[in-house]
Amino acid sequence: MMNWSFSKTYFLLMFTILSSFSCNKTKKPYTNPLNSNSIFKPTHSNLVISRSEYHNKLYGFWLGQCIANWTGLVTEMDKIGNIGEIKTGAFYTRDNWGQKDKPSIWGNGIPSSLSVNIDFVLRDRSEIWDADDDTDIEYMYQHLLLANNTSFLTSEMIKEGWLKHIKVQEENFLWVSNQRAFDLMREGVLPPHTGNSINNEYYEMIDAQLTTELFGLLSPTNTNVALKMAYLPIRTTADKNAAWISEFYVIMHSLASLADKTKPVKQQLHWMAEKARNHLPNDSYSAKMYDYVKNKYESKITWEQARDSVYVRYQVNQKDGYDITSKNMYCNGCFAAGINFAASLISLFYGEGDFKETIKIGVLAGWDSDNPTATWGGLLGFMYGKEHIENHFDIPLSEKFNIHKTRQNFGKDSIDTFDNMAQKGILIIDRVVKDVLNGTINVAEDYWSIPNTPLNILPAND
Repeated sequence: MMNWSFSKTYFLLMFTILSSFSCNKTKKPYTNPLNSNSIFKPTHSNLVISRSEYHNKLYGFWLGQCIANWTGLVTEMDKIGNIGEIKTGAFYTRDNWGQKDKPSIWGNGIPSSLSVNIDFVLRDRSEIWDADDDTDIEYMYQHLLLANNTSFLTSEMIKEGWLKHIKVQEENFLWVSNQRAFDLMREGVLPPHTGNSINNEYYEMIDAQLTTELFGLLSPTNTNVALKMAYLPIRTTADKNAAWISEFYVIMHSLASLADKTKPVKQQLHWMAEKARNHLPNDSYSAKMYDYVKNKYESKITWEQARDSVYVRYQVNQKDGYDITSKNMYCNGCFAAGINFAASLISLFYGEGDFKETIKIGVLAGWDSDNPTATWGGLLGFMYGKEHIENHFDIPLSEKFNIHKTRQNFGKDSIDTFDNMAQKGILIIDRVVKDVLNGTINVAEDYWSIPNTPLNILPAND
């Protein structure tokens, strides 16, 4: 959710670029739990996951996110509806793909500088992907897990990370709930109090949805541990529906390793989404949005018709308890968790597991179009892996990532690589598997053995 010409953007937390993954080069030495003598004998009660294959998938996650994020930024806030002072006319349709971009609500009549046309934004091997709020806070949280030698970030760890890596002065790339949470931290308030509805009037905005999906991938197959790892990071900026929606995404990412790989990706995604739906309280607007969009998809109407129906139901008529319009917010709450969750479900269902098609629909759906698109780009990038994503495009894609585009204090060399970032994730998962999931790691044969525990996804109760 970022536009370089806009005065404020969702906070993008940057965290230290590790020049090496050697244990003795982190702030708090990381004790690698790998034991070359560990022996695993597969049984029906264990899940075996290749570490090298998972590394490839994590690379795909970061690459897929960047492609979808920067492509989505072309149309970010171009189309938000026609309620209130800001009106943007008819929404985009599939016919707009490849056509001229239109100005966003803050573009002062000028289309996106990223691309003249609505099309994929790519970086080749001679270029570098810049950080944005869909990637840099996840990058920071991954760094903080390593630097603090832990699987669970505490309130103090989160606060210290935010205050170290986010600029106080503008442009600090924080918007709405992120900025309010940052201000509260500077006053001494700790998460989760920085994100609750009492202290943070922007608690229903989208912020946490795009900054915490990674925690699901750091706890492969075990959604309960993933939710525990993500609990405080999510509630740093979110409460209630906004927090539950963020947890919906975390659950889906955790389940990506458990989905039946013999089935098409479309079916895997639908299974993952249905399981994650169990976490949304039935009386919440987030649950009702999910059910509504799924029903529209199953009715065989077009994605454009489904999107228009979502706009009328939730922004015009304020159904199912979604009352953002009545609050008279800037741009009618175009940054809100709810409407962007509904938009993300449209691209999820109608994209049917196709990487490019999912991104196209997300880019054209409207509202904060880079954020939902980046979520699915990252998830599909993980599910397909590095090579599959690269093969979609005619140019060799860059693997370099510049975290200092938006954040600070990550060392002299701010340029990281997706390969390095994936390796950081592997080190964190090694710890989670051994110390939290009670699994084992076989170095010689390069796999994790994780106890196969029954899924027990319950409705959120906070």
